[in-house]
Amino acid sequence: MKSILVSFLLTATMSLSGLAEPKAVAQVPLDQAALGAQPGPSRLLETPRALVNVEELGRPPLGNYGSLDAVIQKMRSYRPQDLNAEAWHVQHPHANYEEWARQARRLLAEGLHYDPGEVDLNAVTTERVETDSFVRERIEFNTAAWFRVPGYFYTPKNVPLPAPALVVFHEWGGPILFGAERVCGEPVHPALGEHREKATSGRPIADWFASHGYAVIVIDAYHFGHRAPRGVGGLPDTFDPASLDTETLKHYCDVVGSEAQLYLGVRELNWAGTTWAGVNYGDDSRCIDYLLSRKEVDPERIGCTGLSGGGWRTDIMAALEPRIKAAVAVGWMTESDMQQAYNLRGAIGTFCLLPGVWDRIDVPDLIAMAAPKAVMVVSGKKDILFPPAGQKEAARQIAKAYEWAGVADRFRNYAPDKEHCYDAEIQDEALAWFDKYLK
Repeated sequence: MKSILVSFLLTATMSLSGLAEPKAVAQVPLDQAALGAQPGPSRLLETPRALVNVEELGRPPLGNYGSLDAVIQKMRSYRPQDLNAEAWHVQHPHANYEEWARQARRLLAEGLHYDPGEVDLNAVTTERVETDSFVRERIEFNTAAWFRVPGYFYTPKNVPLPAPALVVFHEWGGPILFGAERVCGEPVHPALGEHREKATSGRPIADWFASHGYAVIVIDAYHFGHRAPRGVGGLPDTFDPASLDTETLKHYCDVVGSEAQLYLGVRELNWAGTTWAGVNYGDDSRCIDYLLSRKEVDPERIGCTGLSGGGWRTDIMAALEPRIKAAVAVGWMTESDMQQAYNLRGAIGTFCLLPGVWDRIDVPDLIAMAAPKAVMVVSGKKDILFPPAGQKEAARQIAKAYEWAGVADRFRNYAPDKEHCYDAEIQDEALAWFDKYLK
């Protein structure tokens, strides 16, 4: 099997239309757009972008870097973002969408600094639960020579097989010692029930999608659930979070999810030559390999979705994984200059750190490079993690890129009057989107 980090180069070429209102960018020679060419080096802008006016963010900033905040924002204003879709198209008005997308995907894939190589999944089922709507299996499989990952696989009932399938991602926020269990099955701890009430209208959304005719796979993200570190920060070497009392669970979650442990995790991964985002994408892409190993799954009808950190993982999968045909990213979309001025502490986690990437592209480019996949981005108007102006600007850029790619109808920006959640109403909209493009 070819490396999952370069397989996206086989995606189809799209047609051309225009974009407007570009960011200031450095000139990049057109010959870098050739298939297989390496994106050029980052170059400082001679004239920096205007600094963000915090009065225009739509909400007062939630945090900054104290006396260094102005310095960091000034530094960012000199980043070229020369591979931002809109800016690049203005610099190369006669080039087509796919010429840009090839460069942007290559930059992102190489910026992940992760290649798990070929591996035998060696998948096993350790538990099987049957309901009237689906069969849920507890599974384990290899995502790399160094990772064996736990999760769940659902086979829907009462629908023709093979069925369309979804990779469902759990969110970042919540009890970090649970991963897939946040969105799968009955709550095995009261903390899960409380979390679901806030995030998903009390529903385990993997079960919900399975009950509506989709095969589903969910895994624990790295550093979450069964993959959370033990034996650090005073924690025991082994323990079952489901058996812990509420106070002990909270303490253990606070230790594992503390800034100190997350920063240690970034340092460990970077020193090992990789990134957290790369590990996540490697594992998430292997979920597609697992789905294709199941006869119950139609390989031509696969999508992905998730909230918050799961929305971010959806963004990356939509950008790079060619076997994904449709996606719904909930609660993670913004424009980066505005986000820098508004709130990094609360929104930018270890998943998002990719040196050498965000000075070349912007967050909305993740979805811009997903065309012709059918993608819905959900940005709650009351979601305090992101500035309203940043959400709107990101949606505008993505819509323009989809127009340029000739598939304007395959992008939808859904901005409900909601906080940071994937509630029942959003679930209904997501289901309708997947039914349209996967059924």
